[in-house]
Amino acid sequence: MLNIVLITGISGSGKSVALRMLEDTGYTCIDNLPARFLHEFIASTRDSGLERIAVAIDVRTPGDLDDLPGILTSLRAMGTALHVIFLDADDNTLMQRYSESRRRHPLTDRLRHQGLDPSLQDCITRERELLAPLRNQEHVIDTSDLTPGQLRAWMRDLVQTDRASVILTFESFAYKRGVPHDADLVFDVRCLPNPHYDAQLRPLTGRDAPVAAWLAQFGSVEAMIEDIAAFIRKWLPLYMQDTRNYLTVAIGCTGGQHRSVYVTEQLARRFADHSPLLVRHRNPMLQETRP
Repeated sequence: MLNIVLITGISGSGKSVALRMLEDTGYTCIDNLPARFLHEFIASTRDSGLERIAVAIDVRTPGDLDDLPGILTSLRAMGTALHVIFLDADDNTLMQRYSESRRRHPLTDRLRHQGLDPSLQDCITRERELLAPLRNQEHVIDTSDLTPGQLRAWMRDLVQTDRASVILTFESFAYKRGVPHDADLVFDVRCLPNPHYDAQLRPLTGRDAPVAAWLAQFGSVEAMIEDIAAFIRKWLPLYMQDTRNYLTVAIGCTGGQHRSVYVTEQLARRFADHSPLLVRHRNPMLQETRP
């Protein structure tokens, strides 16, 4: 069966890293394919006997991005196994990455041909406008504070999942770095007791047994986990009836190291019977992810 991964998103958000990871794992990769050729390309790959292909489509392809959501809908209606992953990052991160790479934004020349003198921020803003319809209907990964290793691991988890059901993802994050843009539901656990103030627990994470035991002794921690779990149990069936293919539940604490990690892990245990289920931690100390 032909398995297709389409990578899209904001320029500078990590599409090259994602595409290289897929190539390293045996995918035949095509970068910057015009959207109007997607149907024809998929048909040709079926005839050639390929089983896994990855395609990158973004604003470097002028003129036909508006048609891409409809093209994806028609492909899925034909039974095509299609994973679409939209990579995003906040404006400050994108500006920093462009500054470090010294590359120009791909929309610069196009906007100049329209008689404008765009800044980098102008290009990013315009790109967000062009890609908004696609972002709103596909699986989003916010790469703002991810290392390349984390992005590769998250991509690997996603392409290995069965998309027959809603992908339920529990994700921990640090409020000091901002709420991730890929979150559908956000829960704040900063009100819970904080292991950070215990010198022995400070260097550990919420996945370490001493931190888990310390947090488990507090009734407020258990009550918070149960309340979040009850909310998700109540509303997950309606999300599954929707047209979405994913639901990302983000759990945040101040540093994204202890409380949010522990709560995320405990929620994943309570929903272990849901498939596919992903667990993510944005803290670089916890780079690996597990389905």
